[in-house]
Amino acid sequence: MKELGPGMEAPDFTALDQEGAAVSLSDFAGQKLLLYFYPKANTPGCTVQAQILHGAKDDLRGLGTFVIGVSPDTVRRQKNFAVKYGLEFPLLSDPEHEIAEHYGVWREKKNYGKTYMGILRSAFLIDEAGMVEQAWYNVKAKDTLPFALSALQEE
Repeated sequence: MKELGPGMEAPDFTALDQEGAAVSLSDFAGQKLLLYFYPKANTPGCTVQAQILHGAKDDLRGLGTFVIGVSPDTVRRQKNFAVKYGLEFPLLSDPEHEIAEHYGVWREKKNYGKTYMGILRSAFLIDEAGMVEQAWYNVKAKDTLPFALSALQEE
């Protein structure tokens, strides 16, 4: 699986968010986007990551950046997750992992000796022209925001 890096074109996508609305990368043309991938809604690490990013959404918007989360969860599960934690940014449903595959985050994983396919927690800072500015593969839930803020503040 090819990884994306700075200067590469971000793969376009369209998927349904927690409200059932179609969201595309092209909807954010002319704006920066922090696109992050998480394994499963309502799990401890994914909840921490979403809450941290939600808490910083105004700071990120002040830096001209919007946040979108993506996981293989259904629209219904994404909706439940958003309502439960008051998340106010799009959470995209990618049950066929099409977006995840294009971003190189659908990977073979191992846990307790079991091998399976799943999301590698990752984040991408995408610029106004749809180009990848930064890519963080296998990022820790608590590191997503500091990495993004550091990259945005260097500009």
